Amino acid sequence: MSITAGMVKDLREKTGAGMMDCKAALTETNGDMEAAIDWLRAKGLAKAAKKAGRVAAEGLVGVASKGTTAAVIELNSETDFVARNDGFQALVRDVASVALSAGGDVEAISAAGYPGSDKSVDASIKDAIATIGENMTLRRAAVLSVNDGVVSTYVHSAISDGLGKIGVLVALESAGDKDKLNALGRQIAMHIAATSPLSLNVDQLDPAVVERERAVFIEQARESGKPDNIIEKMVEGRIRKFYEEVTLVKQAFVIDPDKTVEQAVEALGKELGTAVTLSGFVRFALGEGIEKEETDFAAEVAAAAGH
Repeated sequence: MSITAGMVKDLREKTGAGMMDCKAALTETNGDMEAAIDWLRAKGLAKAAKKAGRVAAEGLVGVASKGTTAAVIELNSETDFVARNDGFQALVRDVASVALSAGGDVEAISAAGYPGSDKSVDASIKDAIATIGENMTLRRAAVLSVNDGVVSTYVHSAISDGLGKIGVLVALESAGDKDKLNALGRQIAMHIAATSPLSLNVDQLDPAVVERERAVFIEQARESGKPDNIIEKMVEGRIRKFYEEVTLVKQAFVIDPDKTVEQAVEALGKELGTAVTLSGFVRFALGEGIEKEETDFAAEVAAAAGH
């Protein structure tokens, strides 16, 4: 297939690699964008940490908590301007509170009654669309609960209490002092907001992600020209390093980098004299994974002017 300038531009934005390298990668992979990203990484030409795909969606992430349960939701709007609207903020806050009892299923939340109203959440969102004049979507929701312990919450870039661009929940199971558990839980939530781990531990990592990384590491190791037995050791070392980078429990704790997150949890257990288990987390970043349609602003203005 023919490699267009647009494809090269897209790959450059996703990887940070040079134009000629991007063109070569697309030519080698017959225009397959994901394969081209891997090809560039294998050659050491891509900035691996740069996320494939630009994030573009507006609105707010909202968190709510009650007792040993906490919820996080994402309500999208068309423009960032709406996120500063008091009515929209109240809507996000109320929908998050509904999720506490309705659970993390978007359909169940949409069908549930809206606080202080005889309407459903879905109908109330439609009313807000009519009032504010922008399309809105309840994109996703998640709820964490513990039998004994805490579910700590943290909102990054908060524009109001419980509302912002990134929302994190952290579940700590323990019979120990709840204030101390919550203090560590909030620190871990701040850590998660900053590092965006792929999973809680190695067992919960998507096997497809691990295999993709392994394939890239093998290709990189082969470029060194070393024998297979050495390559195998090099790859295993890289995989171990990968686990440390992307699984929460193995990451260096940003609050105290001399410890891993796992070690920080164990240290609190010793201090409290009872076991502490980090049983789960959720991280929602506003608009992650959504591609916003690119528009030609000059053409829009011309169209609006009737040209």
